Amino acid sequence: MKKLSILAVCGAGLGSSFACEMSIEAALKDLGIDADLSHCDISSATSTRADIIFTGENFRSQFAHYNISATIIYLKRLVDKKEIKEKLTPVLQEMGLMAY
Repeated sequence: MKKLSILAVCGAGLGSSFACEMSIEAALKDLGIDADLSHCDISSATSTRADIIFTGENFRSQFAHYNISATIIYLKRLVDKKEIKEKLTPVLQEMGLMAY
């Protein structure tokens, strides 16, 4: 089975997406889920094949312009591990990677 792929996205693909990636990594560790993580800018995200994309709520309108097959999770606070876990858990359950 293919390893879960998660992408953290911000405007420039540098600071905040990297910080978000580190928070996602910590949340995944708490949940006992193994995944490949990376980060990038919005335009690069449109051509990736990630299973899940995390990005800021402020980028919702920009993502609406693209046809992306990944599940997109919008965050109010990119580095809030609690918010990440709350929004990620039902997605992982739906994907069959976590029990309900």
